[in-house]
Amino acid sequence: MKPRRTANPSRIGNFKPQIRATLITLLALIGLLSVTPMPRAGATVNPSHLKWVAPVGQSQEAIARTEPEPYIAQFRSEWLNQELQQAQAAVSLDGRRLFFVTRAGEYPADVRANVIETQLQSVADSAMPFELEVRQTNQLPAIYLNDRLLVTVTAGDTEDNFTPQAQAEIWMQDLQEALEQARRERQGRFIQRSLIHAIAIIIAILVLNRGLTQMWRRYRQPLRDRFRGTNSEGETDNSIGAIDLLFTLLGTVFRIVLAGGTLLYIANLFPLTRQWSYQITTVLVTSFTTPIITLTERSYSVIDLLIITGMLIGVVAISGMATNALRSRVLRLAGLNRGAEEAISIVTKYSLIIIGSVVLLQLWGLDITSLTIVASALGVGIGFGFQDIAKNFGSGIVLVFERRIQIGDFVEVGQYVGTIERIGGRSTTIQTLDRIFIIVPNSKFLETEVINWSHRNPVSRLHLPVGVAYTSDVRQVENALLDAAKGHPDVLLVPPPRVFFKGFGSSSLDFELLIWISEPSQQFGIKSDLYFRIFSLLHHIGVEIPFAQRDLHVRSGTLPVQLSPELEQALLKWLDRNGHGNPGEML
Repeated sequence: MKPRRTANPSRIGNFKPQIRATLITLLALIGLLSVTPMPRAGATVNPSHLKWVAPVGQSQEAIARTEPEPYIAQFRSEWLNQELQQAQAAVSLDGRRLFFVTRAGEYPADVRANVIETQLQSVADSAMPFELEVRQTNQLPAIYLNDRLLVTVTAGDTEDNFTPQAQAEIWMQDLQEALEQARRERQGRFIQRSLIHAIAIIIAILVLNRGLTQMWRRYRQPLRDRFRGTNSEGETDNSIGAIDLLFTLLGTVFRIVLAGGTLLYIANLFPLTRQWSYQITTVLVTSFTTPIITLTERSYSVIDLLIITGMLIGVVAISGMATNALRSRVLRLAGLNRGAEEAISIVTKYSLIIIGSVVLLQLWGLDITSLTIVASALGVGIGFGFQDIAKNFGSGIVLVFERRIQIGDFVEVGQYVGTIERIGGRSTTIQTLDRIFIIVPNSKFLETEVINWSHRNPVSRLHLPVGVAYTSDVRQVENALLDAAKGHPDVLLVPPPRVFFKGFGSSSLDFELLIWISEPSQQFGIKSDLYFRIFSLLHHIGVEIPFAQRDLHVRSGTLPVQLSPELEQALLKWLDRNGHGNPGEML
């Protein structure tokens, strides 16, 4: 009696051998296939190992000197890899992988795997006893489950040079253990024990996450300060850069891995959720490992792109750490000012980033010359959408190398007055006298007028206008203003202060006190202190400070007023009634 085989006819119909044979024949006519033998299931194909069949009339030496088109070789390699992936399929029970089966005749590997999994799942869900045995069917060993054909072991299914009979015996033992374990896991005691285990794992992970969060909050700022370094004045550099981005990414990745690993571990405790976990894991692994982009002769998957991105961020972070170390340990000891230190640091940082990125991409196998198309597209994007960013970046380079504006300079840009704290690639940070940080685009420093009080020589002269009454002694006023200036510790005595008599105002005698200071950022405080001292000294010597006055003179006279007849009659009656004499004389 011929053994029965159970399969799903609806799925088998999707893989008609005539269609596949037709496709293979067409591809062979185009010349994409070679005479290289088909590797075994699970192997990968290297495009460099593919050879061409010599056409009629040409020698093998002549055809060897003619390389196929790169895109044809790539297409052929991808097609062969796809065929190899479809040539085998995994058989699993409750999310546990048992073994692989290959194509057998007209039955594809995935159809065979689905038929086996369906029978195993039905037996595992039932409480009836089961029996496995190996029989000979059509001169091939076959595994029967409860007198029903489960799988026929072919020569393509064997591993490690086993015979089909030996491979069938191994698979039967694996199936026996898997079915017994599946039935144990469906018992109430196992489910109860797994629930307790899952709750304990969740509590442990929450405690661990809480502890790591507290530890991170405690040591985050010291780590940032250690990696960022300090500026030339010994203050911590609080700029947000690649170090913070790297820490944030590491923390986020750690949380995602911890949460994902916990969910997968708990899902693997139960048979039903283990199946979902197996399917999700298979989809994720396939999605992340399947090549999505091809550059030159190498394909890159999502995992490759994530690794490259992480390594590039690491290059940026290491470059920042090296730059901070150079600034704090070398440049500061050289006695350079903040502007020179920042210029050298910026040039060093961007040089390390560019060199490190190029070396990293070359070591990863990415030919930089293949990025010309990307560079062209980037150029077009800069021309249309990123022209402001490019302009600000170019302005930042000009500011760094020209050094007309440096770190620590006290500047006035439009309505903003403050100290330059940082010159970045796109913008410059100004700290105002109110401790407010203003982000100004770099192009603004080249397009508008900028007052730099610290350029070349920070010594600057301040003008303080003062007005006194006309009755004042001008020499006493001059001496009082000079005494107020010379008595202030922040006013320079060389050049000495001077007093100018500006002229005669509308209500005062106008003087102007001129002083020299070496700290332009303190000018507002110095002016305030001097005005306090000037007012006190002038009041002490009896000099008045006038304020604007106006005299209003009103000239009296006769006003010709014309009254209407009704108003005139009413006025006459009112005068007559109140006894104001003869109304006619008054009018």
